[in-house]
Amino acid sequence: MAPEPIISDEKKKTDKKKITIDPITRLEGHGKIEIFLDENGDCSNAYWQVPELRGFERFCMGRHVSELPVLTNRLCGVCPAAHHIASTLALDAVFNAETTETAHNLRDLFYMGQYTHSHIAHFYALAAADFVLGPAAPKEKRNILGVVEAVGVEIGSEVIKHRHYGQKIQEMIGGRATHPVFGIPGGVSKPIKEEERQEILKMGESCIGFAKFSLQLFEDVVLKNKAYMDIVLNPAVYYLETNYMGLVDDNDKTNFYKGKVRVVDPTGKELAKFAPSEYLNYIAEHIEPWTYMKMPYFKPIGWKGLVDGASSGIYRVGPLGRLNASKGMATPLAQEAYDAMYGTFRDLGVKGPVHNSLAFHWARLIELMQAAERIVELASDKDITSSDVRGKIDTPNEGVGITEAPRGTLIHHYKSDSDGLCESINMIVATTNNNAAICTDVKRTAQSLIKNGEVSNGLLNMVEMTFRCYDPCNSCGTHILPNGQRALEINIRDHKGKTVKLLRNF
Repeated sequence: MAPEPIISDEKKKTDKKKITIDPITRLEGHGKIEIFLDENGDCSNAYWQVPELRGFERFCMGRHVSELPVLTNRLCGVCPAAHHIASTLALDAVFNAETTETAHNLRDLFYMGQYTHSHIAHFYALAAADFVLGPAAPKEKRNILGVVEAVGVEIGSEVIKHRHYGQKIQEMIGGRATHPVFGIPGGVSKPIKEEERQEILKMGESCIGFAKFSLQLFEDVVLKNKAYMDIVLNPAVYYLETNYMGLVDDNDKTNFYKGKVRVVDPTGKELAKFAPSEYLNYIAEHIEPWTYMKMPYFKPIGWKGLVDGASSGIYRVGPLGRLNASKGMATPLAQEAYDAMYGTFRDLGVKGPVHNSLAFHWARLIELMQAAERIVELASDKDITSSDVRGKIDTPNEGVGITEAPRGTLIHHYKSDSDGLCESINMIVATTNNNAAICTDVKRTAQSLIKNGEVSNGLLNMVEMTFRCYDPCNSCGTHILPNGQRALEINIRDHKGKTVKLLRNF
């Protein structure tokens, strides 16, 4: 069993007007947080900043659209499968393809491997240190090795084994564990063999057991710990009342692979449900000069700034966003876990969606269960080994593919000329969809925690815990150069390290 959490460590006074957390830790990509203090030492403002640019949309122009599933998945080594699937679905639309049922099922099965690998990696390697060890544990301990030391090598081995299972499923179907190569317009490049189906089925059954263990671990370490639950349920931190968005099936149950996009307001009322081709009627993108990441918002409401509430156009995606936007899970054990989570919050008086950001971690484990169950469901069908994996395609034109990346709703929109060359491309990535909410959440948490100039390593880590809820992938999310240029800052220091001059182009 994990040790009792350390919620706070020694606080120290600072006379600084700005606190910089750079680099921020335990996420994919690069980022920093700037915290500004007023004359009383209270946090007056805080910025979640993404200082990197990838520019994938630009250098996809002029390439043949059939290359895009392989090209765009190079955005990231953590979630390439999500880009591969979104891109392949976009090509289905571009070529007006008649995709076969077997192809859809193979893509879905492959994708559940991605969910298994990604959710295990985030919960245990990135987030668990904050729960298992405590927010203010020594920083040299707040990592995966510290978690293994606390919970034991046997549990650590199970984490590694089941994360490997997720990767192995992707490799068997997609050709590679990372950067897959199997998606094509109207289908997939190859079928799977019967022995592969049987192996995947066994791995899926084991993953169901591991998902049960992970949910029990969360209950033991977090739900039964009053100190943690006081943090989770505190409305002053890790709490935003926003709209929510996610893919749903015909019964409005959570679907990871494909479906319609459902949007609900902070009370759970449906605001919209639309097909991928209609997304521009509902989603627009705002730009701020201090970040390379756009801020999408719900177009019918409009951009109202970094504020939450019913009048704000901000929405959230990802595990908690998907569960809030749906009417439940699509598999039985995941539905039981869903009922347990919402039942817990109903007992506390919550009537609609759950707005507590730390519940993203709970929702992520519920989704891990659905992914594992779905692996077993799909691999139990012997027809999935059919060779009918390619459908008819037409002359290329324009198409949109939307899937649910583990981190949230992912949109790929392509326009092609008649020769198949890409004329325009737009990608709205999961982390981009959450960007405005992350910025708002980080600011609110910093303002709640930092008072009278008192700071500590543990307290600053609690500020970082805000963005970890969302499992951001900044490498995927950066697509804009504010003011048409890349921001550049040069800090000239003397031999003692004191700043002599600061030069910047923004």
